[in-house]
Amino acid sequence: MALEDELTSDASVVLIGEDVGRAGGVFKTSEGLFDRFGPQRVIDTPICENGFVGVALGMAVTGMRPVVEIMFSDFLPTAGDGIVNELPKFRFMSGGQCNVPVTIRSIGGGGSRFGTQHSATGESWFLQLPGLKVATLGSPAMAYGVLRSAIRQNDPVLIFEHKSLYNRKGRVERGEGAIPRVGKAHVAREGSDVTVVATMLMFDRASSAAERLAGEGLSVEVIDPVWLRPFDLVTISESLEKTGSLLVVAEEVHHGSWGASLISQLAMDGCSWRTPPRSVHLREDVLIPYSPTLEDQIIPSVDRIVDAVRAACR
Repeated sequence: MALEDELTSDASVVLIGEDVGRAGGVFKTSEGLFDRFGPQRVIDTPICENGFVGVALGMAVTGMRPVVEIMFSDFLPTAGDGIVNELPKFRFMSGGQCNVPVTIRSIGGGGSRFGTQHSATGESWFLQLPGLKVATLGSPAMAYGVLRSAIRQNDPVLIFEHKSLYNRKGRVERGEGAIPRVGKAHVAREGSDVTVVATMLMFDRASSAAERLAGEGLSVEVIDPVWLRPFDLVTISESLEKTGSLLVVAEEVHHGSWGASLISQLAMDGCSWRTPPRSVHLREDVLIPYSPTLEDQIIPSVDRIVDAVRAACR
């Protein structure tokens, strides 16, 4: 819906990527768009990520608003030159003469038995790039609103979608009023005992954990940061003033992650903790396996989140 609405409202918007056209997207996220808008605006590409990200840059600096789909987040590094060295730096290197309105949709995450080369989330890989905005989608409403907001930016935006959330259903307001402000976190559930900050599938699981813990009398505030760059530190800090306890949940290793950066920044800002901050994350130093049993042991589960909240509230 978001792609359809932006393609309809702005003739400069185009969608490019592998199998986004006649096939309707490998996960059917662009189904029907090729028939409606045609091959000039919904464009199938060869399997060459760095090539078509470079094409998107050329489109953007000549007046178009390309949306690029990267089929699996694991292959973002194959477009590393474009994402790291070109898109976020082009406005700066042109002395402000060029806008770079490129939106990259990257599909990742585990839990669907795709194996170790097709299961990374990757949301923290590109946080050290001034000029690049980074967003994560954790609910149907955010999937619609954030994508529309990203496409309208005059700077590059990298959006992370989780393949295991594509079957989730939820209320979506369609239209201009559903487009959120860039850099604003979403407080999905208010609570008083502990603040849980989680992205994508982990936001979904954290919400389930909070519901279970409510039956035990524990009040959990659940926050989807949505935007990792720029990051809404104010909303997190205000929550911690109330709860005094922080749990970060992310489908990535903790070291070098957005969660580690959040804890570091809060510590440097003099945040007062009631209990030490905690993290639930991928098992360290283990690649995501194909085996369903082993994959489920590595990726944070609702049970692991519940146990971490209980520990934080002791």
